[in-house]
This record gives sequence, C-alpha cells and structure tokens, in this order.
Amino acid sequence: AVLAGSTLNIFNNHAERVRMANLAQCVNVLQAVILTDKTKMLLTPTYHVMKMYAVHQDAKLIPLTFESPLYTFNDKSLPAINVSASKDAKGLTHISLVNVDSKKANKIEIDLNELGIKTVTGSILTSSKLQDHNTFDNPTKIQPTVFKGFEIKKGKLEIVIPPFSVVTLEGK
Repeated sequence: AVLAGSTLNIFNNHAERVRMANLAQCVNVLQAVILTDKTKMLLTPTYHVMKMYAVHQDAKLIPLTFESPLYTFNDKSLPAINVSASKDAKGLTHISLVNVDSKKANKIEIDLNELGIKTVTGSILTSSKLQDHNTFDNPTKIQPTVFKGFEIKKGKLEIVIPPFSVVTLEGK
C-alpha cells in the first residue's frame, strides 16, 4: 500500500508528463489489487490505495512545496513523507500523504488559508504491524478507516501520520 501510494504521488506530481498510467495485470500477481482462490476473492491494500487516490482523476494538480522529515535505514536516508494534491471540478481539494517510516509517526503542517479550505475530512490505510496483510481467512484486516489524526489551528492543519500509512484528505 505504501509503495503504491508513493508511486501514485510521483505520477500525480509529474502530471504534466505522465498523462496515463495503468497496471498490466491486476489479479493474482505481485502487487495485485485482487486475489482469488477458487470461489473466494479479497481486495488487497493496493486496491484500497488505488480507490483512495481515485479522487485525483481528472483533477488539476496543486503544486506543493514541502519539507519532509527523513527516514533513515542502514545509513541511507530518504524523505519519510511524500505528498500530492489536486483540486477537482467541484472545487474540492484532495491531499494524499504517505509515511514510509515503518517505526515513527511524523507530524506535518499545511496552510489551509492558501488553499481556501475551511473543513477537512480524511481516510487512512494502516495496520499495527508492518507484516500485516489481507488473507482469505481475514480479508478485511487492512482497509481504509476514518482518519482523525489532524487538528485545525488558526488556519493551519496539523497532521500526525502514523508509521507506514497512507492518508487521503478532502478539503472544502
């Protein structure tokens, strides 16, 4: 899910060059969105991320400037948070964030005044353990839930993004 979200953020942030992207294979493959076993079927975390990111389709990219905390592993570092944002035809702003840090929650702040946003709702895809996944015995182990890890203070949105999670926010 985190890899899928990070990849989609890259695609979104380069919308002037990436006009279309798709999955060559969707079922019963590596990074599948759906797994089947005879008459059983389950939706994977990758499916849920793709559904969460559907809000960016046919929307206008909002260019962002952003300073991410670093995630360090084996003496290598990369940004812990990646993000993309867009505004749809209805005037709704969507912000998608991914925390790739497997151990640490990260806090960021977004200036809502610049975006003209007064209210925010959100969804999150995360799990308590990095190794968790959906199985045929527990097909809903990982699925989106309402995200409440944010607070609006004086026109600023303060967000705490849990380790290894994908968050999509909608602002009006």
